[in-house]
Amino acid sequence: MTPFPPVSAAPVTGVGPRAARSLTAEFARQNAATTALVIGADHTSAVLAAALEALLPGDTLILVASERSTAGPLRDHIAGLGSWIADRVRIVESLTDAEPADVVVVAEPLTGTAEETRAVLDGLSKYLTDGAVVSVATPAVPGRTEGAAAELFRQSALFGVGSDLVLRNQPPLRVHKLRFTPADTAKAATLAPAYRPSSVPVTRSMHLDSNGVAAAGIALGLAALARRARPSSKLWLLPALAAAPVAAFFRDPERDVPGDPAAVVAASDGKVLSVERLTDERLGDGEFLRIAVFLSVLDVHVNRVPVAGRVTDYFVIDGGYANAMTAAAEHNVAAYTVLDTDRGTVVVAQRTGLIARRIVQRTPVGTLVARGERMGLIRFGSRTDVYLPADRAEATVAVGDKVRGGTSVIARWI
Repeated sequence: MTPFPPVSAAPVTGVGPRAARSLTAEFARQNAATTALVIGADHTSAVLAAALEALLPGDTLILVASERSTAGPLRDHIAGLGSWIADRVRIVESLTDAEPADVVVVAEPLTGTAEETRAVLDGLSKYLTDGAVVSVATPAVPGRTEGAAAELFRQSALFGVGSDLVLRNQPPLRVHKLRFTPADTAKAATLAPAYRPSSVPVTRSMHLDSNGVAAAGIALGLAALARRARPSSKLWLLPALAAAPVAAFFRDPERDVPGDPAAVVAASDGKVLSVERLTDERLGDGEFLRIAVFLSVLDVHVNRVPVAGRVTDYFVIDGGYANAMTAAAEHNVAAYTVLDTDRGTVVVAQRTGLIARRIVQRTPVGTLVARGERMGLIRFGSRTDVYLPADRAEATVAVGDKVRGGTSVIARWI
């Protein structure tokens, strides 16, 4: 019995290792005992390999075979991997035999109509625990989905807690992560930072944000066009030489997050501009401790979450584009991400500057985020403010200190 007959009737779309890692990322980041359900498992699939790699001692992995496979080859494959894995994996004949899980992964991309896609998601509801995440993919190529892509974008607007475009797959896939019931905020403290395929590895310790890949590609494209249009001119060298520094602006290094549960880490690289107590009616009652950090164009501009929590709100305040180091920057365009934590409300404000005109935020409302997890970026110089409950936190930095996002401790919970 196949779980979703109408959808699986479409031509099979391959899921490579990078897309498989994105599909199983929510399972992989769980440090507490977790039950995961993989629907459409195949003993040769990259999705099964990624799910098995994510297994921890307290986890349980439930597998439902795909149309192209049967439970027999799947059992033989799991048995051949040894008792450590076999003891933690359960193979069921059909989806109706599965039990509710904390993470549900649909291993084969959805390529049916919008109605069929809704039927798939509705059918999964009985297999979800409270706060569970459903991870599904669809081809990111026009004309390949018959309506599934549009329906999943609609579902993401309502219930999405993450969306990844995996270009390094054939064909490219869009992975959607959906949560249909609220998650317990306390669970965020048990999570590892989410895997982000938008961060392209360059070396083991250095990544490049996808914005940097696009910007460098545009610069090189302009250089090629200029050289073709005017072969005798050297003007093409300007965009060609600019490609490397533009890409370097979007560098995204790996960071070691402190293990101290009382530590609040910097949301960005840069220099501390101010440490002050204030009130802000837009953020609720009570006094906040605000730590503002200025990012020069030479700093890493990928922003990170200072504490573990659940994203409860996101809003943008209109304003100007004053120099981020001046007092006038208080009235610049700013994007506020509000977190519910076990210590109270925490807010991260990403502010534009004289040069910065674009804020990228990648943590939708409802998302559980780990401390030090990537949350977005600001393009070309700016400022990031962290607001903490003033009666529960004390600053560990002073004006003029240099900090590194995700690593430097800027405050501690009292």
